Amino acid sequence: MSEYVIITDSSCDVSPELLAQWEVPFVSLSVKFDEDAESFANFDMPFDRFYDRMRKGSVARTSAVNLEDFKEAFEPWLRQGKDLLYIGFSSGLSTTVNSGAMAAKELAEAYPERKILVVDSLAASAGFGLLLWLTVQEKRRGASLEEAAKFAEDTKLHVCHWFTVDDLVYLKRGGRVSAAACFVGGLLDIKPVLHMDDPGHLINMFKVRGRRASIKALADKYGELALDPGKDTVYISHGDCIDDAKLLEKMLQERYGASVALTTYVGPVIGSHSGPGTLALFFLGRER
Repeated sequence: MSEYVIITDSSCDVSPELLAQWEVPFVSLSVKFDEDAESFANFDMPFDRFYDRMRKGSVARTSAVNLEDFKEAFEPWLRQGKDLLYIGFSSGLSTTVNSGAMAAKELAEAYPERKILVVDSLAASAGFGLLLWLTVQEKRRGASLEEAAKFAEDTKLHVCHWFTVDDLVYLKRGGRVSAAACFVGGLLDIKPVLHMDDPGHLINMFKVRGRRASIKALADKYGELALDPGKDTVYISHGDCIDDAKLLEKMLQERYGASVALTTYVGPVIGSHSGPGTLALFFLGRER
């Protein structure tokens, strides 16, 4: 069986240190504030500083990984005689995975003896990270390149993404809520609850009144959809609102006996669109 490397991109919101422990190299999407001349990679700016700038009114915009960046990341492994499994950011949110697939196709011609498989995670943030971690475990258990890719494909539509945001203005900028809905929602303290659908898009599912109610709604969805409540792997990501993440973790523990395996920041690439105060819950479910 040929040796292979799992490679990913930074929108998984798993820290470089933890990815190194998983032996997963990554390529990075980039972010730029409108008032700055230079862009920065997803992990380059401290996350609390990034969100502080957003709270002060700065607007951040993101850029996908391009074809040449992927070729530069893939080729050293191919030269070492290793095959590749690239698991990438949802095609419903970014062109990144498509660029990775194009790079894989071009490099396959230059390295015909090597295999490069690409999986569109249809996931984002720590939901993407959860799929990645589960696939790494399969590899560690001895799965071949093809078996690991099939596992990721078979599992990805069972990775539930449920999240809420604290300020509708960021969803308004992305066209996900109207200006009128944003204004009224701000007056009435309306909080949306969203999820990632099967094509990998962020979908507004329902609204509740008040932050605590929105956090409770995330816990409710865990109880409703989790495959193995209290025994499965649960991840949380947050947009610089660690106290809310701890509250959600407490609800999951008290109601279902669930333990949170990883709590991480929503990185700048995702946070640029969802804003400070984003809180997201990820777990395996019967369906998304």
